[in-house]
Amino acid sequence: MTVVQALIAFSLAAGLLTITPGLDTALVLRTAAVEGPKRAWLAAIGVCLGTLGWGAIVALGLGALLTASEVAFQVLKWAGAAYLVWLGLQLILKPRSRFELAGGAPAARGDLMWLRRGALNNLLNPKAGVFYVSFLPQFVPAHVPVAPFVMLLAAMHVAMGLIWFAALIGATRPISGALQKADVVRWLDRLTGGVFLGFGVRLALARR
Repeated sequence: MTVVQALIAFSLAAGLLTITPGLDTALVLRTAAVEGPKRAWLAAIGVCLGTLGWGAIVALGLGALLTASEVAFQVLKWAGAAYLVWLGLQLILKPRSRFELAGGAPAARGDLMWLRRGALNNLLNPKAGVFYVSFLPQFVPAHVPVAPFVMLLAAMHVAMGLIWFAALIGATRPISGALQKADVVRWLDRLTGGVFLGFGVRLALARR
């Protein structure tokens, strides 16, 4: 896989991942609806900082680990493949019929608290870390330095996230309404599950 092919494949997969409803989407939508666009943007930027944090953790740790150990590569490959296949099957066979927007923590007192809340919402979600460790290595071409390329992928994911959050904040009510429709949520879950399943199989067949 060339660098251009890797970037295109990652853009397609990460774009779908970005628009699939999750904890970060819920936080930004709730904040936009209740607290207004300013605090919603702070929460969104916090989420993106959390994403960059996971990218840095994976880039630095993963690069050193995979360079040093063939065993580590094999363990990571099979563990990551198993996780992605399991996650994909769960989304395909048991898609959600609802996306919860209600609830959440009490309102923060200061604007900057929303920046911290967004970052912690992402960083304290262990699924985000496991997913990044499983997902990002598949898009690193051979003979390309791992750490810089992984950070590039994370930065691309952040850029997609900012575009998506801009849409969420700018059209809170229409998008929130669409995400309450069972058919929309099921379709997004199954489509995303199919992508995850495909990448899980691809990872299992990958060679160093």
